[in-house]
Amino acid sequence: MSDAAHGVHGRPPTREERWDRFKESPFLPAGVLVLIIAGAACLFAGSYTYSMANPAPRSIPTAVAGQDDVQRGRAFIEAMERMLDASMRLRVFGTPGEARTAVEEQEVFGILEVREDGRAVRFDVSGASGASVAELLGEAAVEAGRRTGVTVTLRDINPLQKGDPRGLAIFYISLAAVIIGFVGSIQLSVHARALNPLERVAFTVTYALLGGFGIAAVVDWGLGALDLPFTESWMILALTMVTSGMVFTMFNTIMGRWAMLPTWGLMVLLGNPSSGGAVSWPLLPSPLGEIGRWLPPGASVNAQHTAVYFPGHQHAFPFLVLTGWLLVSLGVFLNWSHRHPGGRVRNPAHAPP
Repeated sequence: MSDAAHGVHGRPPTREERWDRFKESPFLPAGVLVLIIAGAACLFAGSYTYSMANPAPRSIPTAVAGQDDVQRGRAFIEAMERMLDASMRLRVFGTPGEARTAVEEQEVFGILEVREDGRAVRFDVSGASGASVAELLGEAAVEAGRRTGVTVTLRDINPLQKGDPRGLAIFYISLAAVIIGFVGSIQLSVHARALNPLERVAFTVTYALLGGFGIAAVVDWGLGALDLPFTESWMILALTMVTSGMVFTMFNTIMGRWAMLPTWGLMVLLGNPSSGGAVSWPLLPSPLGEIGRWLPPGASVNAQHTAVYFPGHQHAFPFLVLTGWLLVSLGVFLNWSHRHPGGRVRNPAHAPP
């Protein structure tokens, strides 16, 4: 019997029909995910390697206790800049006390005092301001002194805590808060889709408070890696987690099942490498050092870093950044709640006959 006898069912499908069937099948999203995951792996490796594998200074803010020190120490300063292959952005202060306050405010990374008409210098670094920067400055100062015949006295005036000799613990706890924050929101969207918008927000806040407490308790009380100002650190971690969770919720409202793409790109590919937690911002590529402070991971690291190592000198900026992202995410989510992928259907009562 010929194919014509079977009508439409007997002929092979056209290219358009095959494409329509493919679009309706699970193979299209699975194929797209394969390409996305492969690309994400490349971007992940590239972004972290670019920012962290070979950090190099561009400009390092440094305090000088008096204008006379700049003139007497000119040869030493120029030798240091040659060693660093970067400029030391000098800021002159009237007294050593004013220079020390600038370190506490995280405006400079070291203090240079020139003595004996330039034949000796004391160089104070601040390990807590950035372990990588302090190490680099210390090595450059010693070598510059050797080359110029200047006696160098090196001190760390604000060392890192014993349980965190490389200064990475703050980066790790902030990273945990960021990633678990949006992973928790993903799990709510998968396993608790029936939550209405305000209920979704309430559960996000709840897991953020519990998760932040757990991170702080494990790192401080359990491992003893950091001596945290517990309540302040807990609240910073909780604010980070709820912000990260609501950022995913915002993208989930706008983009549906593809919300992971902008969340991962913003928080992990861009935010974490540029946060200054693993590599201090003077050693990051210039654009990353500027962008990172305006993203939730960088704001979280900055707030936590100041709370732990510079008590009494906390800045409002990182909290404004976190709060700004949180409010924008909440506003988008609640105003577009009709697009919320989930929620319970409220059936109106039937009218009496």
